[in-house]
Amino acid sequence: MTRRVDRETPRPPGRRSPGAWLEALVLAALVLGGCGSSSGQDYGGEHPDYGKALAGSPPPLAALHKQADQLLDGGVDAYEQRIEALAGFPIVTNVWASWCGPCRYEFPTLQKLSARYGKRVAFLGVNSKDADDAAATFLREAPLSYPSYTDPDGKIAASLGTVGGLPDTAFYNSNGELCHLKQGQYAEQSELEADVRRFALQGECESG
Repeated sequence: MTRRVDRETPRPPGRRSPGAWLEALVLAALVLGGCGSSSGQDYGGEHPDYGKALAGSPPPLAALHKQADQLLDGGVDAYEQRIEALAGFPIVTNVWASWCGPCRYEFPTLQKLSARYGKRVAFLGVNSKDADDAAATFLREAPLSYPSYTDPDGKIAASLGTVGGLPDTAFYNSNGELCHLKQGQYAEQSELEADVRRFALQGECESG
């Protein structure tokens, strides 16, 4: 028979409640998740006015913006069909998870860059090895201007050439060719923006 503990019964000094332990474990997972620490900036707070920043986008990009924060099914096939449908535009795909500390660290930068360049560059997300409920909750707290494809088994991420660990960021040229894959966290916002300009806007390609 389960023993009922009166809520007024004092706890022994120095001992945490189960809830406190759970809170501590969740916090540790968020900070240490993924491939490293997420000290410094983090998600949340203010985000760009996407409607204002992206008004007048070309139809294929406007279609992405209308799906902002949606989690799209379909796996590798659906993702690759979207890449083909975006022919003529360079693409930046960020692979992330809500439990990944470094992913959360990069989100403010992705918010800013997708607003700044989203009328010329297609941004996409891949939510890898994550729970849909957790991802949706995170996106309500840190909204994006583009959708993410669900990737519970990591197959989309693997198709990009990732070898484990998050985040990863893939860059395609306007012909739909994967030109560069950055594995791991960007240390500085300026480094991520430099790669958007180099591999997306300028079309430099390392493959081949």
